[in-house]
Amino acid sequence: MSRKFTAIITKEEKWYVGHCVELGVVSQGKTIEEAQANLKEAVELYLESFGADDIPESKGEIVLYRLEVAVGA
Repeated sequence: MSRKFTAIITKEEKWYVGHCVELGVVSQGKTIEEAQANLKEAVELYLESFGADDIPESKGEIVLYRLEVAVGA
């Protein structure tokens, strides 16, 4: 059985950081591929520890965009 989740990878200085939106699981790697593999392993370990019952699966459209706001105006 497989489940689908939303993953976001951002570049933070020298590391790529992967976030699983639904679970709040975070991992990192020196490359995008390493961050993806590490996040997948972290999510699998999370699900083994806490189970997959009552965890929402990603089903909808995902929209990402850069948001710019005025600060101190």
